[in-house]
Amino acid sequence: MNLARVPFGSRGAQETIARRRCGFAWSGYGEPVDTLNPKQLKRLREAAALLNRVSGKLPLLRSMDWDDSFRQRFLADGTLPTPVYHPVDIEPAKEGLALARRLLDPANGAGGLSSEHPVTAWLLRLCDTFEHMTGLLKTRGTPAFFQHSTALFGEPGQLMIDRSTRVLDLARHMDESLADLDAARLVLGTEPTPFAAETFADLLRPLLTEHFGERAPTVFVDANLSAKALAGSRRIRVREGATFTARDVQQLLQHEALVHTATALNGRAHPYFNILGRAHAGATEIQEGLAVFAEMISGAMDPARFRRLADRVLAIQMCIDGADFREVFEFYRPRSHDEDQAYDNTRRIFRGGVIGGGAPFTKDMVYLNGLLRVHNYLRSVVKLGRADLIRLLFCGKMDLEDIPAIACLASGGELAPPAFMPPWAKDLRFLVSYLAYSSFLNRVKMPGFQSYYQEALAEVPDAWSFFPAEDAEDNGQTPSPGGTV
Repeated sequence: MNLARVPFGSRGAQETIARRRCGFAWSGYGEPVDTLNPKQLKRLREAAALLNRVSGKLPLLRSMDWDDSFRQRFLADGTLPTPVYHPVDIEPAKEGLALARRLLDPANGAGGLSSEHPVTAWLLRLCDTFEHMTGLLKTRGTPAFFQHSTALFGEPGQLMIDRSTRVLDLARHMDESLADLDAARLVLGTEPTPFAAETFADLLRPLLTEHFGERAPTVFVDANLSAKALAGSRRIRVREGATFTARDVQQLLQHEALVHTATALNGRAHPYFNILGRAHAGATEIQEGLAVFAEMISGAMDPARFRRLADRVLAIQMCIDGADFREVFEFYRPRSHDEDQAYDNTRRIFRGGVIGGGAPFTKDMVYLNGLLRVHNYLRSVVKLGRADLIRLLFCGKMDLEDIPAIACLASGGELAPPAFMPPWAKDLRFLVSYLAYSSFLNRVKMPGFQSYYQEALAEVPDAWSFFPAEDAEDNGQTPSPGGTV
C-alpha cells in the first residue's frame, strides 16, 4: 500500500495516536525519535538535506509553461496548441535520490535504523515522490505522463479511505447544488466596485505586515503572470490588468499567505529538516486542502469559488474519459468570465499532458480532494482529544501520512515550533467547537430532514423580493470567476 496516497484516519492509526501522546509509533512503526542514536540521527539529517536539494532541481510547473501565442491562435481561429517542452536535466536529481536511499538503507551501515521508523518511512516516501516527479518531467507530452500524474496527485474517481467516497462525487454535488444559485441574492447592501491589481496590492501589504512583521513577503504587480495571483515565501505576485474584489483580498490572505507562505517560512526554520519548507508534489494535496479549509473556516469562501474548484475536477474527468482540448474549453466557456479565462482553465489541465485527451495533468483535483482529507483529519484528531496535531500541520509542507514523523521530530527537539499560523489555528476554541459539532452531524440522517422540509415548504412563495438585491455587476459582490489561486 502506498501510504502517500491513502488519507489519514485509519482505525489502527487513530488507536495508535490515542495510546501514545509524544513520539508515537505509527501502525507498528519503530521507536520514537528520542531513542535514535547519534549515528542514526545523523543519517536522517543527511538524507533530508539531500532531498531538499533534489526538490530544488525538479521545476515541475515551470517546465510545463506554454507560449502565449498558442492562446492567441486558439482564440482567433481554433488552432489547437502544440506545446514543445524544453528538456530538463533530471540526472542530478536522480543521483541525489540514489545517495539518499543509500543513507536510509538499513543494510548499508545505517546503525540499526529501521526502514519502518516513522522518520525513515517519511523520507523514503519523499524519495518515491521525487522519482515520480522525474518521471513526470521525462514523459511530458506523452500518454505515460498520466501515470506519473495520478501517482502524485490521484484521479477524481479513486476511492478514499472509507472505500465509498470519491472527490468526483463532491465535485458533482457542488456543481448541482450551486448551478442555479442566484449569487446576487446572497449579499445585502452594497460593496465597492472591483478594483485594479495595484489597489489590491496596496490593500494586501498592511495585512501581510500584521501577520508576518519583518518577514512579510513583498507584493508587486507582474505583467507576465498567468494566474491572477501567486504567492511564495518572499514575494506575492499579482497579475497586471486583473480586477479584484474585497473578498479576493481575504481569500488570498487566508489561502496563499497564511497557509502557503506561513508553512514555507516555518519549514525553512528547521536547521536539519528544512525540506519541510519546500513546495513539492508530495505535499501539494494537503497544502491546497488546508488552504481551502482556511478559506472556509475564516469565512472567505464563496459559492462561485467553490464551483470553480468543482469544475476543475469535472474537467479532469472529462479529459480522462477522452475529451480533447477543444471539448474541455467548450465546457469551461459558459462557466468562465471570458474566453481568456476559459482558455487558462483548460490549459491548466492539459499542460504536460496530451492535447487529444486521455492523459491530463491531474494536479487541479487536489483542492477538493485535499479539503476532504484535511477536514476528516481535523475531525478525527479532535474526537481523539489530539488538538495538538492541528498546529503540527503548520510546521511545514507535508502529507497527512507524514504526521507521525513530524510528531517524532518535534518531540525529539529536531523541529522549531511554527512561528506563523492563521488566527483560527492560534486560538483553536472556535475550530474545535465547530469540528465537534460537525462530527455529530454525521449521525443525522439528512434524507429524512430533507424530505420533511421539501413537503412542508412546497407551497411557500418565493421570498427573495422581500430582500431586494443590489446589482452584483456594479458593486462587485460576485467575485470574478478567475479567482485568486
